[in-house]
Amino acid sequence: MLDPLLYDLPDNLDKEKYIIATYYVAGKRNIDALRYSAAIAVEQSTGTWLPVPAETPELRKKHIAKIVGIYEIPNFSWEIPEDVKERHFVVRIAFPTENFTVQFAMLLTSVIGNISSGGKLKLLDLEMPESWLSTFKGPKFGVEGVREILGIPERPLVNNMIKPCAGLTPEATAQLAYEAAVGGTDIIKDDELIADAAYSPLEVRVKKVMEALKRADDEKSEKTLYAVNITDRVDKIKENAYRCLEAGANCLMINYLTVGLDAVVMLAEDPDINVPILGHPDFRGM
Repeated sequence: MLDPLLYDLPDNLDKEKYIIATYYVAGKRNIDALRYSAAIAVEQSTGTWLPVPAETPELRKKHIAKIVGIYEIPNFSWEIPEDVKERHFVVRIAFPTENFTVQFAMLLTSVIGNISSGGKLKLLDLEMPESWLSTFKGPKFGVEGVREILGIPERPLVNNMIKPCAGLTPEATAQLAYEAAVGGTDIIKDDELIADAAYSPLEVRVKKVMEALKRADDEKSEKTLYAVNITDRVDKIKENAYRCLEAGANCLMINYLTVGLDAVVMLAEDPDINVPILGHPDFRGM
């Protein structure tokens, strides 16, 4: 746990060869933050809780994660007050990019995999090399693109979700969407709990809602986006998107954490999907 290979200063790192993860960690009064951080770095890179024969010095040098910062909050410089029962730290660990390819699934497995079950620990931030960031094309529209579609350059955008969450027919959904749009809503979204439901199939719901929004837009002289939820098994997500676009959808929605960030990349980089994609953050508490 005190191997010099495990420790370095951020300024010594080649930033193009490492992804730096920042964590919040809490532990008992007697926690050894140095050893705890070392256990995280080893567990999530080359090793495990026991030394293994194939974990050679050469392998460790190339693939082991490095601790580049441990900061106690508050910082007890001289002694720990008697009333302190729990201590809190911000820990920064650098992971060699050679350990995984440019994708979210293995990146997240590496930086917040098994350790996510290890007590009070939360991933706060990731710093990625420019070479990584440049491979992601990003959103086709972004905030400014959505504003341009809606013709609203400055004022706050109003988003409305349809309630009740589950059980509404396409006709009932369309009526609520119409009323919300006439009332001034700019973006109307499905609730995250409904997608391609038997009682409200995607194509039927999209057609009904878009017809209702056409009437509302004509009345208020503004455009309304309808973000239809296409969340599904990964092998069906694109199919759902295409079905909705064919039915007239002008916006899509996906529960991006439950389907996975790589699935969102797949949608965002598809040249045939030419409408904004709204991401719903359910599951983020996990």
